[in-house]
Amino acid sequence: MKGIKDHISQPLENSMFQFAAYDSAAAEKAGYSNYSYWGSTFRCFLKNKAAMVFMTVLVLLLLFTMIQPYLPNQYPANLVIDHPITGMQMMNVKPRVTNVEATAEKDTLLIVTPWENEEWLAVSNVLSSIPRRENFTVLEYGSDFCKVEYKGKTGYVKNDFTTKLKLPDDYENTPYEAKSNYKIEIFTTPNVLTYNGDELFVKKSSVKMLEDGNAITIEKSELRLLPDTRPFLFGTNNAGQDLWAMVWSGTRTSLLIGIVVAFCQAMIGILIGVLWGYVRSLDRLLTEVYNIIDNIPTTIVLILVSYIMRPGVSTLIFAMSLTGWVGMARFVRNQIVIIRDRDYNLASRCLGTGTFRIITRNLLPYLVSVITLRMALSVPGAIGSEVFITYIGLGLPISIPSLGNLINVGRMLLATSASYQLVFPTIVLSIITISFYIIGNSFADAADPKNHL
Repeated sequence: MKGIKDHISQPLENSMFQFAAYDSAAAEKAGYSNYSYWGSTFRCFLKNKAAMVFMTVLVLLLLFTMIQPYLPNQYPANLVIDHPITGMQMMNVKPRVTNVEATAEKDTLLIVTPWENEEWLAVSNVLSSIPRRENFTVLEYGSDFCKVEYKGKTGYVKNDFTTKLKLPDDYENTPYEAKSNYKIEIFTTPNVLTYNGDELFVKKSSVKMLEDGNAITIEKSELRLLPDTRPFLFGTNNAGQDLWAMVWSGTRTSLLIGIVVAFCQAMIGILIGVLWGYVRSLDRLLTEVYNIIDNIPTTIVLILVSYIMRPGVSTLIFAMSLTGWVGMARFVRNQIVIIRDRDYNLASRCLGTGTFRIITRNLLPYLVSVITLRMALSVPGAIGSEVFITYIGLGLPISIPSLGNLINVGRMLLATSASYQLVFPTIVLSIITISFYIIGNSFADAADPKNHL
């Protein structure tokens, strides 16, 4: 025992010690466990069934938006579709899952319009027309169609309120002479095999050409609006453009604007918000900057920038990002002020942990919920701003499809039969808005450390 005491009482030499190198990554190692913040966040998020449903919907919508132009039977977004025979624009064609307008039974006589095409024929069943107040002979009376003769041609005329046929009292006792207050068409069959009076198209393989240049069907044949099989799923607009292609092209444009604006606002807002909240010497300066920018109405900034600069995607992104970061910066600053002086941050500073590491490891995890929610809401918010700017005439040019352009055009047709031009882009915009809101809120809740077990 005495020997041990003597040994302990001897002074320790410096050569017995060496300085350990400082390692910032290992400075707080004793305070960590097997807990993974991001792993716990994603586990909480995946448990939310509503969020997963809307996440699936949003991902599928984004994927389809990207691949839609490369799918078969797609019209280019800005293509004005003209009728090959008349040259008239295919305006306001209502939505349909096929472009088959009518069906001709076997042995139906069709009037062929001269048109060079290897696979299709332009056909109609309009035999002739009767000028207004011209006499013609009714051979057979029918409630829908009357069989008539006019200048040696026999066919059928519609018997409805539009023809205003002047009929005798005993109109069922045929034949008799009649006349119409309006010009009427004579059809080869008791059916109207045209679209707004324009020729339809049938495959050559379905008909047999006659000596007089007309054709007769050899089987039950489909008569199509255009000489192809592409349908107008969302109809066409008042310029003759395929609304299906326009909506998805507009969705790509609007999502590009929304995502880029949200990213810019987040990056600028987080950077300034962190400096604002953590670096005390910058608090007064950045507070005054915030007060100045926040007191300028965002609408005025959007209007001025859009009016001064050339309308375009980059102009809208710049205008929305110019002041949009202010809200993010304020939220980040407020959160950091609350937690910057808590014990674990003080302990990190005492251990010599660098400012950047404290911000990224101690502060930002508590801000993920706020940042996620703000970014999720920024996307539909940016799209809504684009709709507003387009509504007042300072948005994207009409040559660039966007949800704002489509909704702006559709709203003027709300009380007409073409109201579908507002319905479809509005549905897509609603899906995007609701999906981002639900996903943002769910991920914000999942990212809150208080909800981790």
